[in-house]
Amino acid sequence: MREVQSSAAKARLSELLDEVERGETILITRHGKAIARITPEGDPRRRAIDEALAELEAFRQTMPKLTLEEILVARHEGHER
Repeated sequence: MREVQSSAAKARLSELLDEVERGETILITRHGKAIARITPEGDPRRRAIDEALAELEAFRQTMPKLTLEEILVARHEGHER
């Protein structure tokens, strides 16, 4: 974790955000005291996966409940075509 004085952070915000995007955590200080911490957002792929799973679950809730036998019959019928 890197420490940066608030005045330097203000002047170099874009550069600091690039570093955070690469995984670095930046501690902002004023007069030697920590006042803020800039941390990377969670893994964007993980967030996308979680959103996709939530959408699948919501879709699954709209589907009728089928027994195993009904699923196997429908599967078999699909192969006859």
